[in-house]
Amino acid sequence: MIRSKVALISSAVILGICMYLFFPLTNNVMIEASTTFMSFPIRDQDGYIFLGIIGSVLFIIAMILIVIGMKKYRFRTMVIVVIVYSILPNLLITLYQETLATGITAISYDSNGECNFENVGEDLLNGECNLVLHNRSNEEVSFKLEFLDSLFMDDDVQMESLMNLAGPYRMTIEANRKQSIHLKELLDLSEVPNPIDGGGSSNVHIKLTDGDKARTL
Repeated sequence: MIRSKVALISSAVILGICMYLFFPLTNNVMIEASTTFMSFPIRDQDGYIFLGIIGSVLFIIAMILIVIGMKKYRFRTMVIVVIVYSILPNLLITLYQETLATGITAISYDSNGECNFENVGEDLLNGECNLVLHNRSNEEVSFKLEFLDSLFMDDDVQMESLMNLAGPYRMTIEANRKQSIHLKELLDLSEVPNPIDGGGSSNVHIKLTDGDKARTL
């Protein structure tokens, strides 16, 4: 079944390098990416991402080495490798957060947050956001929370980040606790250029800050 152990070992090493290049622990590297391949951001609003392209090429080389290294079950093996490669980083992150991580590094977010905005008067907007954060450590964690605009918004238009007019939001989550966060604010847009009339968004991105440490999720 195995034709070349060297090819398979080389493939495993390359896949490890690929995972290391964009390991999604501190920041979600896909937030600003407009074009992606597997876990690699290929392009963002500033152009092509050289490191992401290198990672993509290395990943393809690793797949080719799997084909070279196997006598049969090549396609089946490639599918299994792709699936494992896709889920392994999140499993490793969860394991690390539940054992060694401290502070905001131990906070996980499923990216399913939602925000809705409703015009209630001239230069006034009701903003409401819901999201769930999970502190996986054995100690309570305090931090400041800010909202980030979606990449798909025009550069001169704000939506989610309008919530920061009433922030930043200081929060504390107890040890080993999953906390639902509901924020509702009356926002004054009198000094905001090109204000929106209303709208909603899902998969909201956020930034957590604790002193000099910061994470984008």
